[in-house]
Amino acid sequence: MESNVPADFDELLHRGYRYAFSLTHDQTRAEDLLQDACVRLVKSNGPWHAGYLFAAIRNRFIDLFRREKLVEIRSLEGMTEQGEEDILGREDIAVEDSGTLERALDRVRPEEREALYLAAVEGYTAKEIGELTGKPRGSVLSLIHRGREKLRRLLARDGFEASS
Repeated sequence: MESNVPADFDELLHRGYRYAFSLTHDQTRAEDLLQDACVRLVKSNGPWHAGYLFAAIRNRFIDLFRREKLVEIRSLEGMTEQGEEDILGREDIAVEDSGTLERALDRVRPEEREALYLAAVEGYTAKEIGELTGKPRGSVLSLIHRGREKLRRLLARDGFEASS
């Protein structure tokens, strides 16, 4: 590896994966986002630290999100040989409490989910999140507040109490 790769490279990749997963809520897409971001950093000879990696992941996620709005993309997992969708489906449904949280997070807007992740998991302040995402601090605070309120309502509806 190149000399500009930090000693805690594995930890950086784990953090990058968790961030990508917080945006996509899909293991495969998160891995693809992380890989694309790493390729971009290598090609640009960019520095290997969380800010640059997170920015590359976020930018790739936005590019893919815009593309998906323009082009309908269908998974091949639920298709039969004739190309028709499998009636039974192939989704795994989590039965643990974490599954309830994941379903609730799926219903939160990606911008809110991103802000919640960066604040709660990565420990960034609203100002730092604003610098990472290019949003004003007030907008970040609003996203975090709205995201938390939506999660509380969704979890309360499912019979679970959400703690503040």
